[in-house]
Amino acid sequence: MKTDLFINNEWRPALSGKRFPVVNPATEEVIADVAAGDAADIDNAVAAARGCFESAAWRDLSARKRGRLLTKAADLLESRLEEFARLETAHNGKTLFESKIELGMTVSTLRYYGGWADKITGETLPVEGPFFTYTLREPIGVVGAIVPWNFPLNIASWKFAPALAAGCTVVLKPASETPLTALAFAELVLEVGFPAGAFNVVPGGGTTAGAALVRHPDVDKISFTGSTEVGRHIMKLAADTNKRVTLELGGKSPNIIFADADLKAAVRGAQTGIFYGKGEVCAAGSRLLVERAVHDQVVAQLAEGAKKLTPGDPLDKNTRLGALVSKRQQETVLSYIQKGLDEGAQLVAGGKAVKPNGKGYYVEATVFDRVEPGMTIAREEIFGPVLAVLSFDDFDHGVKLANQTMYGLAAGIWTKDILKAQRAARAIRAGTVWINSYNSYDSGAPFGGFKASGFGRDLGREALDGYLETKTVWVGL
Repeated sequence: MKTDLFINNEWRPALSGKRFPVVNPATEEVIADVAAGDAADIDNAVAAARGCFESAAWRDLSARKRGRLLTKAADLLESRLEEFARLETAHNGKTLFESKIELGMTVSTLRYYGGWADKITGETLPVEGPFFTYTLREPIGVVGAIVPWNFPLNIASWKFAPALAAGCTVVLKPASETPLTALAFAELVLEVGFPAGAFNVVPGGGTTAGAALVRHPDVDKISFTGSTEVGRHIMKLAADTNKRVTLELGGKSPNIIFADADLKAAVRGAQTGIFYGKGEVCAAGSRLLVERAVHDQVVAQLAEGAKKLTPGDPLDKNTRLGALVSKRQQETVLSYIQKGLDEGAQLVAGGKAVKPNGKGYYVEATVFDRVEPGMTIAREEIFGPVLAVLSFDDFDHGVKLANQTMYGLAAGIWTKDILKAQRAARAIRAGTVWINSYNSYDSGAPFGGFKASGFGRDLGREALDGYLETKTVWVGL
């Protein structure tokens, strides 16, 4: 498979002529050869997006028609969901089971914001004096969307769908490991009939294409999902041109099991919280906090479950633990496992790299017990299938441990006492709190973080605010 950049509704090679390989992490085989965009290509893409934004073809397109374009894209994607899911699995390593779920949510996201396009309104304001005063909500302009490799097209849709619905134009920079579904989606954009320049895709490195997009003076907004370290760097770069920035960053989310919980459901939720997506999930419940009275019982069940979760071929319908996205990520995860051992945590399941078919970047489902809050595996985001189990004595102790992190992306609470659950939900500093569930998402529910997990929101009505300006109009009477 060979593919180029998508700029102004055209397929173009990178101006430098450079290309890069995309590797299937389950087989270690090169599956695609992709044009590597850099600053010059970003210039062209931004110029196309700006030209479209200021053109009659986009400006005079009614909000309802914009919504229909998004809805039609959703229909086309749904008709090719199996094909896109296989492509997602091929370059990410996640199971086909998971890819289908995530592509289904992408379809939902496109439809959701397609429905919002003609419902963005201002207000009339009862001001003092002889005036008719009202507000308009207007698109912010050209949006640069920079997305990670863990949910390649799904997270991209969290950004470009509300941006397009709001009337913005988009330059999408997918992760170098996983650009293929974004480029395949560009084919749907052509088929749907979006005006040239409304949606552009420029794969390339973060320090080249990504940095150029953030620095570009004609980009009005950056929406980024990725690590906290990179997010901080983006904030600094964006400051030079006063860009608006939305950041959805890392996490070290607590998943809290109280002694009065339905333990069978809680253990199942704990496993989903850390092992879904191979743990390469920003909101992964990577810190499991267990009330001491049920600690041993929970850990025993977790260890038994983890040992049954066998890594395997992601295309096998029965596989639930795929390959990590790259050799580098596998090495990172293994280094954290070694730190856990070195610092005295007790390994009760997993901990090793495996090659189910003689190839691939797999790591076993791993559970550490007797983890202390100061240990590296309790503080730092691992982004792999590694669970750190900590114990707590009572409600206040559990909440204190939950908040003992620089992150604040998500949290889970397991208890049969709904009043206790509500108290805990209010006390925990996190953007999303799940009660008696974990990893539940919907296009209508906002998602984003507190503290070092970023600011701004993807999904829901709230995401639209990140792509709109408010203009106040005074009419003298």
